[in-house]
Amino acid sequence: MLELKNITIKKSMAQDKVLIDDLTMQIKPGEIKALMGASGSGKSTLLNYLLGHLENYFSASGEIELYGRAITHLAPHLRQLGILFQSGMLFPHLSVLDNINYAISQKFTSKEKKAYVLDLLHQVGLSEISQQMPNTLSGGQYIRVALVRTIAANPKGLLLDEPFSRLDANNRFKVRDWLFNYVREKNIPVLLVTHDLEDVEATGHIATYLGNQRG
Repeated sequence: MLELKNITIKKSMAQDKVLIDDLTMQIKPGEIKALMGASGSGKSTLLNYLLGHLENYFSASGEIELYGRAITHLAPHLRQLGILFQSGMLFPHLSVLDNINYAISQKFTSKEKKAYVLDLLHQVGLSEISQQMPNTLSGGQYIRVALVRTIAANPKGLLLDEPFSRLDANNRFKVRDWLFNYVREKNIPVLLVTHDLEDVEATGHIATYLGNQRG
């Protein structure tokens, strides 16, 4: 379970402007909950706080727990949270295969890694592009590779920041359906930031709306 307890985030460079005020949320294993809100309402800022990457001009309070373990003050790499950004952010100098391999634990052999990656690529319809470079991929391929890289790391919790926005309608449905089925099967709690009501409907829950402040 991913738990957010009384999270408050202020923008200290703007007279302590409150972006997020006393947010409490529980996301059970295999559950997907959505955040919605206007641009500047603090959605991405909240995700950065959960990851441990909050910028210096913000101040925050509240607690984050993952499966009962307090992670609020842990270094980002120890939190065991995965994130998929809208941009994907693949390493441009690495092939698709090597991008995904980068996320996998070193305890696996090269052969095991390759088999695992190729199976994940097959599941999202990208079996034939494992040796391609990121700059040769379409927008839809790019974001699906980024998704596979995030999943391949076996995160205990998953954060999604507008992950399907670069996909066409057909791929959007297929990838969203695959991902949501995957996290439910693996019992991964998921927090989704989206502007799309169809994404929210697919979670099976009502979205949480953040304030409509600008900034």
